[in-house]
Amino acid sequence: MVHDLSDRSVVCFDEEPIVANAGVMLPALLAQRLGIEALIDTHVDLGERQGGANPGGKAMTMLSAMALGADCLEDCDVLRSGQTAAVLGHRVAAPSTLGTFLRAFTFGHVRQLDRVLADSLKRAWAAGAGPGEQRLIVDVDSFVGEVHGYDKQGAGFGYTHKRGYHPILATRAGSGEVLHIRARKGSANTARGALRFVEELIPRIDRAGASGPKLLRADSGFWNNKLMAKLERAGWTYSIGVRQQPHITAAIAAIAEHDWQPLTDYPEDGEAQIAQTMLGSQRLVVRRTRLLGAQAELWPDWRQFAFLTNRTDALEIVEAEHRQHAVVELAIRDLKDQALAHFPSGRFYANAAWTVIAALAHNLLRWTHLIALPGQTVRTARTLRRRLLAIPARLTRSGRRTTLRMPARWPWADDFLAALTRLRALPPPA
Repeated sequence: MVHDLSDRSVVCFDEEPIVANAGVMLPALLAQRLGIEALIDTHVDLGERQGGANPGGKAMTMLSAMALGADCLEDCDVLRSGQTAAVLGHRVAAPSTLGTFLRAFTFGHVRQLDRVLADSLKRAWAAGAGPGEQRLIVDVDSFVGEVHGYDKQGAGFGYTHKRGYHPILATRAGSGEVLHIRARKGSANTARGALRFVEELIPRIDRAGASGPKLLRADSGFWNNKLMAKLERAGWTYSIGVRQQPHITAAIAAIAEHDWQPLTDYPEDGEAQIAQTMLGSQRLVVRRTRLLGAQAELWPDWRQFAFLTNRTDALEIVEAEHRQHAVVELAIRDLKDQALAHFPSGRFYANAAWTVIAALAHNLLRWTHLIALPGQTVRTARTLRRRLLAIPARLTRSGRRTTLRMPARWPWADDFLAALTRLRALPPPA
């Protein structure tokens, strides 16, 4: 007989041995093996500023909480419930302590934290998450992190007409890792700081150990001749969108009608064609689309989308792979589904530090999947949390042995145990 306990049971929060999210031990264990806390203690020096002591432990608190979906400082308190702290391997700081810590950051301190992101990328790729000699595709984009109220320093209105910040980021296609990220004021133009950003990105990728061919994709907001020249000198290929300026539209209009090739993988309620021409010494690839049928009167004319590239592959391959630049939005969605749903401080550089830590927490989840569950489809952060992190457990001790007892018949128990075994096999940092 099934008894309804929802109305008759007594509820009390007094069970000490309970671990609310026992699966957080997986990214915490990976962070230990990569030596991230030591990296932060080594590179981040806040001096005598209030809240500047023990930066590694405080950042690790935020990393573990962000892996569980924390999007504000108060959410970090979940790590202090029951015996959750016992499975983390690091001390847990209070939310008020974390707020003081973030407010201690200046521009230079955020750059120190950015070095931690770069060095952790190198260590994770050396542990098995990297592309090695395989091809690496990097997508550069920006997004608006919306905020509310007038007390957010640096927040402003950009092209979306929403108040917020406007970070720029580079992600790895396929895995969704954040390779580089930089917080910017909300009123910043899309291209602001993009050249410097790419100049830092190129050697970071090389130092991390990617030795194969490299492709950078971006939309028209990052169209910059100096940027493309920098990529070419570094041996990268690129495909970067262009705006419909007069000389671009004139070059497209000069394409002969018989040069347009139909795209067969386009929906039946429309048609698309592709063609190419030269813009000076650069290859200009164009896709044009229009609607068919009853909806055709909405857009009766061709709409054109063009990009410049230095690739020499077949037109169909180059155009199709440029369209896949849209996968960067999946990484942005994941970031906004976790820590970057909000920016917790009124100070700009505190939020800039939060942004870098959020990218590192996002990467920890991706690396957990890549290293601990190789060959499987890389899941979104929400799916990974639901299957492997948000597992209730009871911590028991008997005969000098500690056991973490998890629910019977957990659907993804095999994946969890396989991931735990692989992460435990990683060597500790030197």
